[in-house]
Parts: sequence; structure tokens; C-alpha cells
Amino acid sequence: MYHPQNEPVTFSRDCDAVLIPVGDAVVLHEGLTGFITQSLGGSFTVYIEGNLFRVAGIDADAIGKEPIKPPEVSEDATEDEIEFIVWQQMRTCYDPEIPINIVDLGLVYECEIRRDDTRQRIVGIKMTLTAPGCGMGDILTADVREKIEIVPTVARADVELVFDPPWNQSMMSEEARLETGLF
Repeated sequence: MYHPQNEPVTFSRDCDAVLIPVGDAVVLHEGLTGFITQSLGGSFTVYIEGNLFRVAGIDADAIGKEPIKPPEVSEDATEDEIEFIVWQQMRTCYDPEIPINIVDLGLVYECEIRRDDTRQRIVGIKMTLTAPGCGMGDILTADVREKIEIVPTVARADVELVFDPPWNQSMMSEEARLETGLF
């Protein structure tokens, strides 16, 4: 859910976070206060003393929110069913500065599901960034990897950051262009 009004929070424990937009890992300490400016896809953007920080969904309890849970999948799910769930999971990954998911932004170029020698599912993702120099690239790829690897029956997600073709606004979904006023 996007928070147009800043929601105040106080950290109930020390919590790993990422400084936006440079991508540096930091620890936000118990008792620190700030404001949630965005909460999309299970992660949170928190404004503290003039800086923005990304708090991962697995650490949501540190700010009084529910941690993310894995999707439900039957053990005999087909490749098509797993691919559908993988795309749904990627739709829960958001650029921390833009309230649009990476799929609708057009950042995901390829999603391939295959089996390894032991018949384990491996998901291959090729994705890009809105700007090649974005410091959040490692954070976004880790977010994609984590959200795919919690899908039952998926053994591993290989997420590759590519810059060819370069991203441009025409790659956004019609809905995303309408939402950002670029249509």
C-alpha cells in the first residue's frame, strides 16, 4: 500500500536497511523514529532525519508491520503455474523511489524456468534499471531473488542485471504510464 501521508514509526529493534539511492547497507537502531513514505510489495521506504532508507519485508516487524509470507503453491504445480506465481512475486518488487512495480516499469526482460540435473526448478531472470548508474541495482536484484526463492518448489533464482537494450519509458505498461502521467 502506498502512503500519501507519512506514517510515523519507531524501530522496536536494530534493523538492517539500505540507504536510498546509493545502496549502502546500514543498521537502524532500536528507538529511532521516522516516517514511512512508501510501503509497496512488502518493503518499506522510511524517511529519517533527511534520508531515505529501504527496510526489507522480512524486517517489517521492526517497524510494527507484518513480515512477508511465501505464496502458496501445490507440490505438483506445473511450470506455467510457477511462472505465473514468479511474475506475481516480481510485481511485488518496487523501485524505492517510484511507486510502480518493476514489471509494469518494464524492467524485467526475461523470465525462464528450467530444471537442473536433480529436477530442481531454477528461475532465470534478466532485468535492467531505469538508469545504469543507479546505486539500488544490487538491492533490486536481491529483492527479486529473495521473492522468487521463497516460492515453494523453486530451488534458486539467478537474477542478471543487463543494460541492452537500454530501458526507456516506452517499455512501461500502459497502466504505469497513466499513473506517472507519461501517456
